[in-house]
Amino acid sequence: MIKPTISIAALAPSDIETHLGDLTKVLRDSVLDGAAISFMETLTDAEAQSFWQIDVRSDVESGSRLLFGAFVDGQLVGTVQLVVSMPPNQPHRAEISKMVVHPESRRLGLGKALMTAALAAAERANKTLVTLDTRTGDVSEALYRSVGFEQAGVIPDFAFDPDGQTRHATTYMYRYL
Repeated sequence: MIKPTISIAALAPSDIETHLGDLTKVLRDSVLDGAAISFMETLTDAEAQSFWQIDVRSDVESGSRLLFGAFVDGQLVGTVQLVVSMPPNQPHRAEISKMVVHPESRRLGLGKALMTAALAAAERANKTLVTLDTRTGDVSEALYRSVGFEQAGVIPDFAFDPDGQTRHATTYMYRYL
């Protein structure tokens, strides 16, 4: 068996259009697989494309958000976002958002590699604290702990699962750099 070529790259605004098909597939398939990343399983391709082309792209263009992509053999299969623009009383903080790897590409170390890239970028941006939230009990909690995040607290009934049937708790986590 040939070992796949894996790489992590910071994505420019123009890369969103270049990889729009893969970005849409990663988001849609992950939500359909149960990922709790703010979307419901009724997510359409048009809604996913709008998220990338309008919401994310404008923040990446302004520099308020950094976007990283995970590639396997040249195909984008995962992303993580680092929000670096914070309120005036929080210039020392950044936030991890939408850490997602396509279901067929999990267990290759991509999540950890994406988180490592985002944390390095936070450090380069002179951030000293990085925060995130995740569905309580989700496999992502173990990933975040493995790269040094600690639990700050849990909020019960925070959001619905993508199927819209069950509410789940959210765990807030932090890491000092």
